[in-house]
Amino acid sequence: MNAAFSDEQQAALQRLTDAQANGKLTQSAVVHLTKWLTESPYATYRDTLLQRITNEQFESLDADFWEVVNFGTGGRRGRMSDVGSATINERTIAESAHGLASYWKQHSGQTTGRAVVSYDRRLRSVEFAELTASTLVAHGFHVFCFDSHRSTPALSFAVRHLQCDVGVMISASHNPPSDNGFKAYWNNGGQVLAPHDQGIIECVYAASDIPTADFESAKSQGQITMVQDDVDHAYRDAILKLSLSESRHIPTIYTPLHGVGETSVYAVLTAAGFRDLEILESQREPDGQFTNVPDQLPNPERADVFAPAIERARETGAELLLASDPDADRLAAIVRDHTGEFVHLNGNRVGALLADYILEKRQQAQELTGDHYVVQTLVTTPMVAQIARHYQVDVVQDLLVGFKFIGQVIDQRGPDLFVFGTEESLGYLAGQYCRDKDAAIAGLYLMELGSELRERNQTLLDRLDQLYLQHGYFEERQTSRVCTGSNGRQQIDNLMRHFRQTPPRQLGSVHFESMRDYGHGERRCLSTDAVLESIDQPQGNLLFLDSAVGEIRVTFGVRPSGTEPKIKFYFFGHGQCASTEALPETKTNVAQTLDAVIDDLTRWVGDHLE
Repeated sequence: MNAAFSDEQQAALQRLTDAQANGKLTQSAVVHLTKWLTESPYATYRDTLLQRITNEQFESLDADFWEVVNFGTGGRRGRMSDVGSATINERTIAESAHGLASYWKQHSGQTTGRAVVSYDRRLRSVEFAELTASTLVAHGFHVFCFDSHRSTPALSFAVRHLQCDVGVMISASHNPPSDNGFKAYWNNGGQVLAPHDQGIIECVYAASDIPTADFESAKSQGQITMVQDDVDHAYRDAILKLSLSESRHIPTIYTPLHGVGETSVYAVLTAAGFRDLEILESQREPDGQFTNVPDQLPNPERADVFAPAIERARETGAELLLASDPDADRLAAIVRDHTGEFVHLNGNRVGALLADYILEKRQQAQELTGDHYVVQTLVTTPMVAQIARHYQVDVVQDLLVGFKFIGQVIDQRGPDLFVFGTEESLGYLAGQYCRDKDAAIAGLYLMELGSELRERNQTLLDRLDQLYLQHGYFEERQTSRVCTGSNGRQQIDNLMRHFRQTPPRQLGSVHFESMRDYGHGERRCLSTDAVLESIDQPQGNLLFLDSAVGEIRVTFGVRPSGTEPKIKFYFFGHGQCASTEALPETKTNVAQTLDAVIDDLTRWVGDHLE
């Protein structure tokens, strides 16, 4: 043992060694615990750790220290704890701010910069926002800090509006109440991309002593400027200028799911003049526990979150229900059909409706050329691309998961020709005002479209059927396998290896003929294993299996989540339909085909879990 360590430290280190030998701690947890126990930057946490080790709380210690919480497609996000390299806490937030500031100074060659910090209403969000601002100030930044909770797209807008070099949003999006996170933004208003993301990560992992400043003192000395409603007004005005219709009459209930959406989505919709709009009172108050959301899981992709809104709609006669996630960058919808039933629209269907609406309006205004473009990710419905081609605009659809890649295309190809961007996980954007998805602009367009259709005694569902007759019937599904704990990542890695080396050749009645592997950059024939072509871009841990062309075409994709301990599966079915009368049968055939594919894949995954 090192003589520089105290007797308590040496005893604790020996207990860690013994616990690992007895299978109570993973090796990685022991490495990270040793660092926190022995190195000076972590001295303030030492007594807490010594007590937990003495009490042999090895299960919780392993959960808190088994990894270093990483940056994924949405930044750094995870479970909160008082200590732990694998959790979101005072130290890991400070490391994140320190890494962002350090990298910016290295990259720019400057000793100072401008930053803006915002936060949602999750537990500890205010604390983490002030800590982030204080760390950035200590690095020489002038920091603009929002005076209360705001949406993520408002932060993206503020980076551009305030001409900042970097931005930070404290949020864990739609995660459970136990979680929080740190989203890093670059000077274009988009989330950080390569090579900046890797540079920031390296600076985060290299963090030792982290400078800090007193938040209140920095305010009084003018190093922190509090952002108030002048930026809010500019943000709302930028969205309202994008309106495409004057139709404003559709009975709607909107719920922010106890998040910050009232500051953005509801503010925009009321300013736009929608009078038949009600905010759901039971889920209106910002609440980090998400008290009145079913299961306290505020993910609007879950139809269950709409249960209170549906109950209210049955009382009021509302025809459209909208829900944004806690940081209000994503929007989901439910539509009342002609029989009075409520139908949930997934992100792919909302994206297709919005793409067609925007393109039709802009074509009518003679604002489209062949150089205008629509952007989508690889896991988003191909129906969006089909619609875009119908309007004779360009399509960028070879993007990895993450709206930051859509923002990157906007800057690379030019915002003046950008029409619409969408991803299947309820993300949508139009205009130039920010570089992240925004529930507010999606809500504006969806209500405009719904209102126009209502004037013709139609619903959004009717419009979807019209699009299916025009472009064929598209149906998408998504499932996932959660792999938690210290061996969760290894399970996910093993599954990806099996998919690459021995992929399923048939699922249900569907035979798959080729694989597109964006990790290895190639498309392979499954029957011969021959490389059919190289795929230069994009590069990422994502692959697809494609069926042969037939009456029903099926593709499924698989990728590890960048922000959660799960592996995700995406399913796409497409069937042609010749008439209105044939559409119900086509829908049934595609749905049954996908059901069988998913059932077989679920069994295949279970057989290959290690």
